[in-house]
Formats: sequence, structure tokens, C-alpha cells
Amino acid sequence: MIDSYAGSGDVAVAIAGARAGADVVRRMYGQRLNHIDKGAGDFATAADVAAEKTILGIISAARPDDAVLGEEGGHQGAAEAVRQWLVDPLCGTLNYAVGNMLVAVNVALRDGAAAVADPFSGEVFFTDGEIAWVRRDGAYDVQLTPTPATRLVDVNLDPPFPSAPGFRAVDLLAHPEFIERFRPRFVSTTLALAWVAAGKRAAYITDGHDLSRSVHFAAGIALCRDAGCVVTGIDGAPIGETGRGLVVAADHETHGLLMSMMHSRS
Repeated sequence: MIDSYAGSGDVAVAIAGARAGADVVRRMYGQRLNHIDKGAGDFATAADVAAEKTILGIISAARPDDAVLGEEGGHQGAAEAVRQWLVDPLCGTLNYAVGNMLVAVNVALRDGAAAVADPFSGEVFFTDGEIAWVRRDGAYDVQLTPTPATRLVDVNLDPPFPSAPGFRAVDLLAHPEFIERFRPRFVSTTLALAWVAAGKRAAYITDGHDLSRSVHFAAGIALCRDAGCVVTGIDGAPIGETGRGLVVAADHETHGLLMSMMHSRS
């Protein structure tokens, strides 16, 4: 069922998909779920698969001509489709599998609307491609306002580390200025990106390749951009197909400080 939203259109589809996926994830939480091995230590659970199936059903019903790239099912729809949705039905599978509630459901139209749902807080963070909001308890919407006030910086320490030894996130944590100015956090899910947009984190840092087109990161990046965050690669360049990593900060001062520390460690 598509959400009622003043902007309607694609953002309503993104919200509906994320909320429906979150409902599945929350309902299956705590059950004994089979692990589906994906190699290199990665795995999915039955909750990942069920949530993605539910999300894809909503997208296909509302946008039958669009293609979808799902974390579990891969590419679906016509190869020549002009539009593509990126779906990560359960970001933080390892957290979820061990009973940790720090997970997210990510739905994004490439270069368009996006939504990130927190299955356990009931929050849905979303953007129509211009302005980012959060919907709490399905009742009201508040525009997202990033701020560095918390001084909390979420750092992704999960392998692989394609930019090592030139850049390693763990080195940043030992930088004297980082210790003085910030406090690290390790959520291990891209829910942390939504928290930067919402002012719950000052920044988020991760390594990786072409993250703007990743099912894991696309929705969170869209939220942060439209909320007014500073979004670059770990080298300070715009993120894109040739970009490396991701640095998202609530403001230019925080971004500049982090980039200075990262470059001095290199």
C-alpha cells in the first residue's frame, strides 16, 4: 500500500517499500533463521529475502516499467529500463542475526527519491530528491537538520579495505586531534548515514568503491545530500563511479577537520 504523502509520486513508493520491508524485519526479529552463505564470510537470512520480496512487490505494482537491483535477488526488470531502484532489505544482517537491533531498510530510486527505515524505532527518513525529512510513528514529518553538536563520528570498520595502506579508518581513530575533538561510534549499518542527516551523528566515514551506486549506500547518501550535509569521497573528491570511500559530515568545518586528519595520517 502506497503511503499518503503531499509530494506523492516516487517518494511515496520509496516510503511504502521501506516501511513494508521494516515491518517484515521487525516481525521476524528473534526467530531462528537459516543463514544463506554468500561467500567471503558474508551471509543473508530468511528475513533479508522476505523483506526484499515484499519491497519488490510494492515497487513492481507501482512502477512496473522500472528495473530493480536488490541486495539478494540482483537485477530484475527490463535491461533497457531507464529507471532503476536500489534495494537493501536489511542493512546490518550480522547485527540482526545476533539480536542487535541496529539495522536499516534502504530503498532508493537512482538519482531520485529515497527512504531509509529503522524497523525498531519506527522512524522513516526520506527525500523527494530535494528536501529530506523524517517521519516518526507514521504521524508527522520533520525536516532533517544536520548538526555536529554530538561530536559523534561513525566509522565503518568492516572489511574489505581497498584503500589501505593509504587510508585505513582504524588509523584515524588513533589521531590525537580526533581523540580531542570527536568520539567514535561503530554501528555497522548505514542507518548511521541517516543519523548524520538527522543531527544524531556529526559524521560518517567508510572505505569502498562506487558507493553512490551501491544498494547499501545510495539511499543514505541521497538523504544526506538533500539535508545539506557535505558529501565527498575519502580523497575529498565528489563521489561517483571512480570515487573511493565516503566522508559525510554535518557541516564544512567538521568535514575539513576530518579530511585534514585523514591526510596527515596518510
